[in-house]
Amino acid sequence: MIIKVCGMRDADNIRDISALGVDMIGLIFYPPSPRYVQQFSSGAGIIPDYAPDMGKTPLRVGVFVDDMPQNIVTRVYNYKLDYIQLHGNEPRETLENLRATIDPDIKPKIKIIKAISVSSAEDIKKYKEYVGAADLFLFDTKCKTVGGSGEQFDWQVLQAYDGDVPFLLSGGIGPDDAERIKNFHHPKCIGIDLNSKFEIEPALKDVEKLKQFLVKVKK
Repeated sequence: MIIKVCGMRDADNIRDISALGVDMIGLIFYPPSPRYVQQFSSGAGIIPDYAPDMGKTPLRVGVFVDDMPQNIVTRVYNYKLDYIQLHGNEPRETLENLRATIDPDIKPKIKIIKAISVSSAEDIKKYKEYVGAADLFLFDTKCKTVGGSGEQFDWQVLQAYDGDVPFLLSGGIGPDDAERIKNFHHPKCIGIDLNSKFEIEPALKDVEKLKQFLVKVKK
């Protein structure tokens, strides 16, 4: 199971969460978000190569919402991103153009996640617009804000997903959901996305709470 922890910003917190063995760290580049990455608390404007002696480090995911392509490309370069997550109403052409621009000159084999907001089975069908352009889907709760609401949708509607592209489950997953996750089954669900329910404050994750959760969910 892939574990993605999104909404990270503090360099020390990133180091601590990385040490738990998570697979992906999400950096949000959306100015209205309370987790917006402007500058790390360490004073570094660009994410540091913070753990050369810690073995495998998590993949870096940049989260964008209807942003200008040149901004996305710049962040991929500056922050050494492995994944681009598009969380807005980006058309398929945006995904295709970004990949053509970035791979291979800026980041070979860049991966793209397309987030899809869900409240009903009908919302799932939007995935069809991005087949062949997205490497992963992320199904999140449809809300007034753009993600990070802490609210869950009915996971059973995901049974309506009949595509071949793998997906991450997102939307208000918290410390008490370990058993629910273990009991949720879909052949294309390969991981979960964690954010606000594990926070001390926006962009600062509770390391111990996350550690305990990971032990439960991986049993």
